[in-house]
Amino acid sequence: MVMKNASSTIKHAIVDFAINIKNIGVADPRRITHSLKVALAITMVSMIYFLQLFYNNMGDAGIWAILTVVLVFEFSVGATLSKSLNRGFATLVAGVLGVAVDSFASIFGSTSRPVILGFFLFLIVALATFTRFVPNIKKRYDYGALIFILTFAMVSVSGYRVDKIIKFAHQRLTTILFAATTCVLISIFVCPVWAGEDLHNLIVNNLEKLASFLEGFGDEYYRISNGNKSCIAAYKSVLNSKGTEESLANFAWWEIGHGRFRFRHPWKKYIEIGVYTRQCASHVEALNGYLKAKDEAPSEFQNIIKEPCIKMSSELGKALNELGLSMKLMIYPSSSTLHIENCKNAVDELKTTLKVTMIAECDILEAIPVIAATSILVEIIKCVEAISEAIKELSKQAHFKNPTDITPDKAEEHNFLNCGSHLKVAGAGEDEESIIVSVLSDDKIPQELDLGKSKREIN
Repeated sequence: MVMKNASSTIKHAIVDFAINIKNIGVADPRRITHSLKVALAITMVSMIYFLQLFYNNMGDAGIWAILTVVLVFEFSVGATLSKSLNRGFATLVAGVLGVAVDSFASIFGSTSRPVILGFFLFLIVALATFTRFVPNIKKRYDYGALIFILTFAMVSVSGYRVDKIIKFAHQRLTTILFAATTCVLISIFVCPVWAGEDLHNLIVNNLEKLASFLEGFGDEYYRISNGNKSCIAAYKSVLNSKGTEESLANFAWWEIGHGRFRFRHPWKKYIEIGVYTRQCASHVEALNGYLKAKDEAPSEFQNIIKEPCIKMSSELGKALNELGLSMKLMIYPSSSTLHIENCKNAVDELKTTLKVTMIAECDILEAIPVIAATSILVEIIKCVEAISEAIKELSKQAHFKNPTDITPDKAEEHNFLNCGSHLKVAGAGEDEESIIVSVLSDDKIPQELDLGKSKREIN
């Protein structure tokens, strides 16, 4: 009986493990591709050992090629470039400096040589380690500083016992450069994963998540309809996106021009947009606390200011949707300004409503949380306005296209995950009216979309 239970437990554990592995691969198929790319790179550099011709020239130093692939081949092109360049230049500089220090120490004879070597080893390692605390160096060159310390120490110490130190340094440098180059070429030309593109998509998705909450907030707050709970709760991931955004921006800085992103694309602006987006998400988090239990009816005071509040939340959602859409299509966000102005008009309507309404006639305890929720909506307007200005600045620096320059025959297919939100797509001419697009989850705008004068509803 015990053996049967143990066998059943092991079987369930194996099945669960297999399911988890499958889910990881299905969630992002690029992980499977990356695994195959690393395996290909290691197989290629292993030829240094397998082929006698390479082994005669490199010898046992060929093991550094395999270690280099394991250490520098990362998921994205930017991360791989960052580590490869850091490792290559650090090895080169440290090797040259190590040989120079050893040659200098040899001048003083065999008695003083270890003392001179020890002194320079202590001094240079201490200085290199201290530079790792400098913010700019730590941000982009920390790995290079670490490899410099390792290589310089190995060359300096090995030079004291190894006669052919220059040959040793040359073999090590050659194998590392060969392996790093192999990693970079495979990373770029075989199913590349661009950190810049991931950062761009992350910012767009975060804007769409906030838009989904704000568009559904009014209906949920006033019990007009049962909102999509998954869309309303999706904003929570925005609050924890800082580390991912900064890491992707750092790796994107190393990448060459690719796709729609030019060399030296203004990635720093994405960090700024991310900051404003998280500020907006923090207000949304506070606003979420005012969503009452489903069976509670709105209070009297809540109904009095119903129209301006719903208008504010709806227009905020539309503005964020427009901003996300403009970034996705890489066009100038001209239409978001209209929604922000509508929000400000709703604030004016709210002020007028409050002036003509005697708050004293309402239950003060019921009015306080409603006023607090409304004030948060007003703060969100300021955040959305800041996001809009930052995206406009990005569109100028990144040379986004003007909406009037986008024609149907040049349009690509784009996915929209806005949970039933309405988006406006600018027409090709000045006299043409906009099209209202109702987008359900995972829907696409087809390439043959007619931007005619008539308004259409696409489900």
